[in-house]
Amino acid sequence: MSRRSGILEFAVLGLLRESPMHGYELRKRLNTSLGVFRAFSYGTLYPCLKTLVANGWLIEEPGNTTEDALAAPLTGRRAKIVYRLTAEGKEHFEQLLSQTGPDAYEDEHFAARFAFFGQTSRDVRMRVLEGRRSRLEERLEKMRVSLARTRERLDDYTLELQRHGMESVEREVRWLNELIESERAGRDLNGSSSGEPDSRDTTSGASGGLPRPGGDPRPDTPDDTAT
Repeated sequence: MSRRSGILEFAVLGLLRESPMHGYELRKRLNTSLGVFRAFSYGTLYPCLKTLVANGWLIEEPGNTTEDALAAPLTGRRAKIVYRLTAEGKEHFEQLLSQTGPDAYEDEHFAARFAFFGQTSRDVRMRVLEGRRSRLEERLEKMRVSLARTRERLDDYTLELQRHGMESVEREVRWLNELIESERAGRDLNGSSSGEPDSRDTTSGASGGLPRPGGDPRPDTPDDTAT
């Protein structure tokens, strides 16, 4: 499995842990709530869903809304398939949530992991945040060394671009420091005291803000294609 497909499977399982959805709903949530997936198509999503069904982590059910019931006779299309997380799928997702290896610190995977911090235990959140900070501090040091070596050979625009990149990493490190301090103090993101997430709660807000300062999600293009 590629790293990209692994991140997608993780995000799909996490969203379906909140509630069952059909393919269009899933794609919209991935596009608008998890910005890392803005540039992907149904051709990427549906093979992922089929794999998860084959693994026993999802089941397919016919849509049960009035709109779905009328879809076939009125439009000639079959009703949309709803995907539901199985008990095995929930257990697998919880195992993925508990992992804190190096992949959790990488750019795309960290964004997906952070989106589901509301379903993640505090000790795991801390390890992921501290790992991400360490990774970025290493990256920042390498960028500073590289800039010091090449500064005299760079034109003004290339130099400014490298400075911009360093400033972006520095901002995220400061952001991570604030999050880590809040976690250590037992506070949630709005500054109030918070307890551990309830692993039984499937409605916790799992698709909150991601580390994409200033990046507004692009609107999703309506597509009523049945699954």
